[in-house]
Amino acid sequence: MASTADFKNGLVIEFNNDLYTIVQFQHVKPGKGPAFVRTKLKNLKSGRVIDNTFSSGTKVNLARVERRPYQYLYKDDMGYYFMHLESFEQVHVQESLIDNHEFLLEGVSVEIVVHADTETILSVDIPQMVVMEVTYSEPGLRGDTANNALKQAKVQNGATIMVPLFVNTGDKIRIDTRDKTYVERVKG
Repeated sequence: MASTADFKNGLVIEFNNDLYTIVQFQHVKPGKGPAFVRTKLKNLKSGRVIDNTFSSGTKVNLARVERRPYQYLYKDDMGYYFMHLESFEQVHVQESLIDNHEFLLEGVSVEIVVHADTETILSVDIPQMVVMEVTYSEPGLRGDTANNALKQAKVQNGATIMVPLFVNTGDKIRIDTRDKTYVERVKG
């Protein structure tokens, strides 16, 4: 048991007979009335984000979750396969449990979030930044830089992102996987 004073981002709680992770929270003390905590909760099974308000001091049940290190191996028609870095045990994960799966590269290290009581996989956390090679992009026009002009580029796993005009086919770029945006061009 924990109270609303223990809330922090990433905490997994049992709410409405389901598991939710706290995405965002804010303690509010209005001029009149009791204090409360405004939260955004993400359902770990469906991925849906809901808003909820808890009265200050409300008790909630914490879910015991573990973050385990795995390495991405390959994908087939059944889903994605990962290998535990310590026991070398392989697990199969469905695509719906992986946010931004199009940025997974073979051999990359990930964290798999597992509900410790039932040993069920809740989600797969891929790295926040990945380096990928641009496989196709239209050439940028010289002098077309009056404002932050962007163009579409396809990266090695087939994902399409928006990049600045100076990025060409064959360049390696760093991508933020949280919002699928270009960060910088990588040398070498």
